[in-house]
Amino acid sequence: MTATLTTLLQKLDQPAAHYDELERYYAGTQPLAFLAPESRKALGDRFGRMASNIPRLAITSLTERLRVTGFAGVDVWESWMLNDLDQTSTLAHREALLLGSSYAIVWADALGRPKVTIESARQVTMITDPGTRQPVAALKRWETDTTTEAVLYGPTEIVRLRAEQTGATTVGFKVIETLANPLGVVPVVRIKNSDRLLDDGVSEIEDLKPLVDALNKTLTDMLTTSEYVGRPRRWATGIELEEDEAGNAVNPIPEGNRAMVSENPDSKFGQLASADLGGYEAAVKILLGQIMAVSALPSHYIGQLTATPPSADALRAAEASLTARAQARQQVFGRAWEQVARLIVAVRDGADPHRVEPRIVWADPATRSIGQEADAIVKLYSSGLLPADYALQRLGYGADEIDKIRQARRTAALDTAAVDLSKLVN
Repeated sequence: MTATLTTLLQKLDQPAAHYDELERYYAGTQPLAFLAPESRKALGDRFGRMASNIPRLAITSLTERLRVTGFAGVDVWESWMLNDLDQTSTLAHREALLLGSSYAIVWADALGRPKVTIESARQVTMITDPGTRQPVAALKRWETDTTTEAVLYGPTEIVRLRAEQTGATTVGFKVIETLANPLGVVPVVRIKNSDRLLDDGVSEIEDLKPLVDALNKTLTDMLTTSEYVGRPRRWATGIELEEDEAGNAVNPIPEGNRAMVSENPDSKFGQLASADLGGYEAAVKILLGQIMAVSALPSHYIGQLTATPPSADALRAAEASLTARAQARQQVFGRAWEQVARLIVAVRDGADPHRVEPRIVWADPATRSIGQEADAIVKLYSSGLLPADYALQRLGYGADEIDKIRQARRTAALDTAAVDLSKLVN
């Protein structure tokens, strides 16, 4: 156990600096890149921060298209709702898209009901078998005001540990409690954002970082230029300069004066042309084009609008790449949520999780109006291609809502037929 614990603790600490960087980009507080010393001096404290927060937009636009609406093959929706997974599953998707991974821990609460908690990759890590890619052990570590707590999850036992200090990394932990694990598998599920077999989870904004740095640098340069030469400058000749007490030249006509007056008949006044910021606009459009290509964000998501508003069909066509990316994430994340469903059934019913076969149901990631979606599904239902329950799932209804609709339809049908249920009782 000691070797496994040390390995997990080291693995948990290894990406901490990288996570810090990703979270700064997500919050839009990353330092400016490519900022010349002259620009830094010119800006002074005029701009506390200059950041176009494309990374948050890229993650949010995917997260809002990843919504679990039910499971087929197993009845776990009630447990899903009791654990608030209809809301916290969104947090799991957001964490996985940002940090590359998030986790779900499945165990039993004080009443023996399935308890599912969503965890951050900052606190949880996992070791997998390189041959089967199945979890071998997992660890969660967190801090209190005075101690560092940890829980080691294995296929046969759960070990709780404590270090009597804060900031403990790999030393000082002592066993506090050991529990048997009747599930036979590690009760921790990794939700990994990956499209390759051997990578360790990749942030959705990893490819965006250099492009966002370049965009922020261009915007900063544009604001610097606008501050100093964006507005026209006035000039005057033939006017005697004044000096202050230190002998330094002082402008006899302050910038605030609306009228410039001189007693010298040879004085001349004029105005310099303002700087043309069109070059910055072109550079920003080039960078936004690269950002759209990398992130699959359509132009109307990042503010590049045309003079003529696009039609609804054109907007949906522009979002086709983003929808396809969301569908790919559904396939990746769906395997993890199906494993969570297996563990829920194992905790609740004592079943072997390997024999449980759930199938996740996602809401359609495409953005269509309710009328268009309903019209298409009604046509499929009327033609007999879709059963009623599946049609309701396609409309975004959850399993509990479908049950309520089924009961309401049955009651309405009985009322229409004027059936008196009391007469059916012997």
